Amino acid sequence: MNISGEDFYALISDMLQRRGAETLQRSLYRGLREAILNGRLLAESRLPGSRIIAEQLGISRNTVNAALEQLTLEGFLHRNRQGTRVAHVGHRDGVQPAQVLEVKLAQRVARLPAPTSRTMPVPAFTPGTPAIHYFPLPLWRRLYDRVLRAEGSALLGYGDPAGERSLRSAIARHLALSRGIECDASQIVITEGALEGVNLCTQLLSETGDIAWIEDPGYAGAKSAFAKSGLTMVGMPVDEEGMRLETEGEHSPTLIFTSPSHQFPYGSVLSIHRRFALLEFARQHNAWIIEDDYDSEFRYSGEPVPAMMGMQKNAPVVYLGTFSKTLFPSLRIGFMVMPKALANAAQSAIGSLLRGGHRAEQRTLALFIEEGHYARHLAAMRRLYRKRYKQLRDALHAELHIPHRVLAGEGGMHLTVAIDGIDDKAVARQASQYQMAPAALSGYYLDERQGQTGLVLGYGNTPASQFAPGIRRLQTLIMQSRGEKG
Repeated sequence: MNISGEDFYALISDMLQRRGAETLQRSLYRGLREAILNGRLLAESRLPGSRIIAEQLGISRNTVNAALEQLTLEGFLHRNRQGTRVAHVGHRDGVQPAQVLEVKLAQRVARLPAPTSRTMPVPAFTPGTPAIHYFPLPLWRRLYDRVLRAEGSALLGYGDPAGERSLRSAIARHLALSRGIECDASQIVITEGALEGVNLCTQLLSETGDIAWIEDPGYAGAKSAFAKSGLTMVGMPVDEEGMRLETEGEHSPTLIFTSPSHQFPYGSVLSIHRRFALLEFARQHNAWIIEDDYDSEFRYSGEPVPAMMGMQKNAPVVYLGTFSKTLFPSLRIGFMVMPKALANAAQSAIGSLLRGGHRAEQRTLALFIEEGHYARHLAAMRRLYRKRYKQLRDALHAELHIPHRVLAGEGGMHLTVAIDGIDDKAVARQASQYQMAPAALSGYYLDERQGQTGLVLGYGNTPASQFAPGIRRLQTLIMQSRGEKG
């Protein structure tokens, strides 16, 4: 060996003494492995026999042999009749100082929007979080147990890549009644939330370098999906009639992402003439509309706004829905509805892109829908959110004395408050110190420097008792950011 026998045993003995909860075999293996990797034991060094090592260390010979065999299997040692010696593993002789690893991420990563904090418990005013404490968990648990008792281990294997047939059929019936979409189970794919639906659309319908139109401001998840797929994003401005088509550009889009029933974050509803104009544009330019219907179940005045997909037969629309907003976020079940022609063409690709999973949860959700529990839960949440919506507007009127405009329409689980000339990102950061998580409105724009400033206030999971004190605190933070006295 390149070190003395005394130093060798001292090295291994020290490792064994510091092994903690590790077994002797694992500790001996790791000590020899580290000595080889850091150059304390050089290539071609011959180790003492297993009997001698065992006697010197006072451990079982079987333990020594097991550690040496594992190192031999991994290529650190060579063992034969002539003994055990250290293999060449490509390290430099002697201990080398650790070098700083140079990391260069792909350029598309720089185009991703900032991530959203997902802390628990959920801070006040967090956008997009439903009233999770109102979910009927005991009922869900009984349905889940029923599914497992009925099918047991049969649900532990891979399922249909498109999702459980029972859930897809239940969704089809629900959409026909609530959204005016006539479809069947073969047109529906179960996804891991709405974002996976956007990812699937980009994989199935676009090529790197294609153009995608998005609402500006708009859903950050769509920006992430388009950025990582190498699409060029073009922002379409939003006003009180929803996304405004600006078709002066030289190149036509391949994908058009919109949330027509309740635009995020402004809350406007895409007007009927813009809907028809968008459908006609998509047909003429062979583009696909991705309709994000993330919270249309919660509308507080008038009738529900029909889905664009149901407005025309064979419309070039892919409809996305999610149960993260209507039930609870960690369920991670969404769905994608495709026109018949696209569903047929994409069937093989879906089988390659997805594997099928969460089968018991999907079967449970199917029961939850079919037995009427979903409709009852939606009705209860609609009443709760309608009340909180009015209470938050009243609190803003009474407590926020800074000039502002409330933009979000009568629906959903958030209100957007436009406030000119503030550093909304700094205010949002400071609010986190007070267990609040409003979102900065400017962060939803493609160019944050050109965007409207303000705050997006979620009220779905925030009790009304927190509205007035929370608004007063936000007002103080805004004034402090302007250098004014609170």
